[in-house]
Amino acid sequence: MGFVSFVTTRLRDNSSRPVIDLAQNYGLGGSIAPRANISSLEVPDEELLAERTRIAQELHDTLLQGFFAASMHLRAAVDRLPADSPAKPQFGDVLRLVDRTVEEGRRAVQGLRSPGRPIGSLGEAFAAVPNDLCLPPSVGFQVVVHGTERELRAGLFEEVYRIGREAILNAYRHSRAEHIEAEIEYRAKELRIAVRDNGCGIDPHQLHRDWRGRWGLRGMRERADRIGARLRLLSKSALGTEVELRVPGRVAFEESVSFR
Repeated sequence: MGFVSFVTTRLRDNSSRPVIDLAQNYGLGGSIAPRANISSLEVPDEELLAERTRIAQELHDTLLQGFFAASMHLRAAVDRLPADSPAKPQFGDVLRLVDRTVEEGRRAVQGLRSPGRPIGSLGEAFAAVPNDLCLPPSVGFQVVVHGTERELRAGLFEEVYRIGREAILNAYRHSRAEHIEAEIEYRAKELRIAVRDNGCGIDPHQLHRDWRGRWGLRGMRERADRIGARLRLLSKSALGTEVELRVPGRVAFEESVSFR
């Protein structure tokens, strides 16, 4: 089965989940991170909030204020253009894009200041991502959960959520896909997250460059390493992309369950 057939099958038939090692088939993927120190995930809430507040303040005082100032100057320039100017609609589109970027930035800063994790289960948190980030409704998006939901360790929920949210956002921004799916699987010995699309995919050479260079991808890898998880990015040009996160059960879950 080719990559596009695999992605399409997974998107259309969630009851059929074949075991295919795409990293081996296409020579793409990551490595196993070192064993995580579980206690390191349990950073005191006040320390986390203080650091997040500091970052939020820096973002607000630099990027957001800069974008807002640029938006004001651009709006003034657009207002001075004659009503019949052929350039006015184009500048208007740019202005709306800047305004939307500022609003998304404000949402991000608000999230950094928030001391709590996203409300609800992991599946509910992923399902809310498109609305929270004002992503286009024209793309079909669904969240699929397999297995019985289990409580995640303190500090782990948000790390997994941030990785999944970044993968969803990247799929919306770059894949030109018609369908995007986030899958959560509670296995006996691990938590598995997969975000896949049926979009344009990534050329293998570009993929390796992006994996090292893009801040979003680097951030996902760094978060995965920090919690002792395995992160793989599986893609092929014109066939789609899948981001997979596997967190060992001893790291992911509050209580370990014995299975024969």
